[in-house]
Amino acid sequence: MTAVSTHVPVSGRKNRDRAVSRLRSVGTPVVVAAALLADYLWVQSMQLDSIEQRTLNSGYLVARTTEHLELTVIATVLIMAIAVPLGIVASRVRARWVPPVLLGLANIGQATPAIGVLVLLTILYGPGFGVAMTSLVAYSALPVLRNTLVGIQQVDRSLIEAARGMGMKPAQILLRIELPLAVPVILAGLRTALVFCVGVATLATFVNAGGLGDIIVNGIKLDRTAVLVTGSVVTASIALLVDWAGGLAEQALRPKGI
Repeated sequence: MTAVSTHVPVSGRKNRDRAVSRLRSVGTPVVVAAALLADYLWVQSMQLDSIEQRTLNSGYLVARTTEHLELTVIATVLIMAIAVPLGIVASRVRARWVPPVLLGLANIGQATPAIGVLVLLTILYGPGFGVAMTSLVAYSALPVLRNTLVGIQQVDRSLIEAARGMGMKPAQILLRIELPLAVPVILAGLRTALVFCVGVATLATFVNAGGLGDIIVNGIKLDRTAVLVTGSVVTASIALLVDWAGGLAEQALRPKGI
């Protein structure tokens, strides 16, 4: 009896992977657009009272969404400016206790409930944008810090030794070899941090920093289901789109051959 081979040619696997990648790249925007359209049609079919009309209008929604994106973008820039250099430093020091200490501090920031950090900072410094930003950075920095450290440490040592043999200095090795090869891992951590920022930014409403949390809290306090659902759908849509954009950036910036 002749055995039937189940081996899939390499070219076939590559084509299949490309097809799956294209489907994913198109699927997320389609799902988000469908969810936003469904919410819009549902709200339009309702007879809104004066309270709902003050919240569910284009001006208010755009303003809150813009504030939410500002919180997310600024927090992400600060996280990259803090966590990536710390990860590089941690990968360079010879003292073995330094990386666990840095990761432990970042773990504390993420393990502590974000609302608790907001409350403590508000008691100390009062409400405001800075308090919300501090909480966002503290809560979301761990994935970038950890992935920067891991990404650099997993670079093949033989490549580094070869670069040293060619006369490259440590800074050149870092910038030309280690960081480029660590980019996919760092970007994976950044995607996670971005999604965290989008979610935690909804709590900024409790310290008068705006964002889509204003809409969600208004829906809860005023018992308006349409307001609550709309705020939640827009927030979830932003999180999905941010993760989708991060995936595209990760593919585009991935070094060839990886």
